[in-house]
Amino acid sequence: MSTTVPTFSTQDNLKFFRTLNSRVNNYFKENNIPKTGNWKIHLKAIILFTVFLTPYLMILSLEMSIWYQLLLNILMGVGMAGIGMNVMHDGNHGAYSSKSWVNKIMGGSIYVLAGNVYNWQVQHNVLHHTYTNIHGHDEDLEAGRIIRFTQDAPWYKFHKFQHYYSFFLYGLLTVNWALTTDWKQMRSYLRRNLSYGAAQSPAKLWTVLVITKIIYALIWIVLPILVGVTWWKVILGFFVMHYTAGIILSIVFQLAHVVDDTANPVPNENGEIENTWAIHQLYTTANFAPKNKIVNWFTGGLNHQIEHHLYPHISHIHYGKIAEFVKQTAKECNLPYHEFKTTRSAIWAHFKHLKNLGQKPQLA
Repeated sequence: MSTTVPTFSTQDNLKFFRTLNSRVNNYFKENNIPKTGNWKIHLKAIILFTVFLTPYLMILSLEMSIWYQLLLNILMGVGMAGIGMNVMHDGNHGAYSSKSWVNKIMGGSIYVLAGNVYNWQVQHNVLHHTYTNIHGHDEDLEAGRIIRFTQDAPWYKFHKFQHYYSFFLYGLLTVNWALTTDWKQMRSYLRRNLSYGAAQSPAKLWTVLVITKIIYALIWIVLPILVGVTWWKVILGFFVMHYTAGIILSIVFQLAHVVDDTANPVPNENGEIENTWAIHQLYTTANFAPKNKIVNWFTGGLNHQIEHHLYPHISHIHYGKIAEFVKQTAKECNLPYHEFKTTRSAIWAHFKHLKNLGQKPQLA
């Protein structure tokens, strides 16, 4: 990662964000609506935790064939991804509730998903939301050497096939969370003195990481074996659950930023980005399937990624309405508003973009 921190322009001659903020704030004020979640997100949390935990309890308490167990593990993976996108995500942005302790609890649901609050908040809230799609700063664009997400990343011959093999690697996202990613990230972030909010004691952060990983292993690996589930069925089911969640989460993440329409701005020699931060979000982010009620519900509004990046502190249940204001204001200012009408078209665009990035640079 680059050590020179980019800065954004402060000149918004179009008055885009000022105009947009006025419209969004007036909407909430005039309708007397809180910007955080309401009964809809609470009901959704109950449904998703039920989808996630009920199959687990069934596996612990019932005799069943490996095929029924694997189907339940897939269902757990779906619930796991849903909790991550809806409950954990809003909680760690402080958008789930007006009460900070509720946000902390809901954000802490990442521990049952194999992640870590500190690492996630630094990577997502700080690095991704601040330096969206800037190579060397937005870690969502980092996949080691195996996948090339930007033209600025090194090219290797095997990238010619990345639009084929990347899908299979996407499923490893949360498996890596469980096993290796958190350890590497915490060491890196603490060394770079990164934090979200007030800095915390490294000793406390490491202690929380170790304890939560042990508890996680006890719940998802040790307990099923102790109650009589064959060890290899436990390991296989654990992998299937994570692989299902990993594919869902990775695809949703990539459709928002790694497509042909979105830009990867490069700082100038002084480390400056051409646009203001808000306008930068319009150039680097895309929505997909905005009218699809099922996609809207399950992805936690992450298909309205533009609105989320502009207003991460507002709950996703409001993004449909906010999108009207963003689209109108962007049009008035002659600014881009990238949007795919369907999930299918966005997926096609993503893998087409990976194929383009996989070509040898001088031939691309």
